[in-house]
Amino acid sequence: MAGKKQLPPVRLVSEEDPPGGASHLENLKAMQVVLKAHIHNENTLARDLSPLVRQARDISREIEELESKAEALDAGVGVDDGSASGDGEFKLSAI
Repeated sequence: MAGKKQLPPVRLVSEEDPPGGASHLENLKAMQVVLKAHIHNENTLARDLSPLVRQARDISREIEELESKAEALDAGVGVDDGSASGDGEFKLSAI
């Protein structure tokens, strides 16, 4: 499409960045940096701003969840992920 404006590129990686092997949390933080760069860029189109902010908000929420789970694991507190009901073993004879 001729004349369609696109977001300008931002710096994604550099020579100083560690190669691959990043965790999911590190990838989310990297995405957050890119989104913030686009949000604060004066060349970002108004139509693109709302989806960028929404995505940044979702990523921030996911980062907070992962960090709180990591803190709970470091503190030795169990995190309920819904996989265990906490019920005892089922015994038919008890009915």
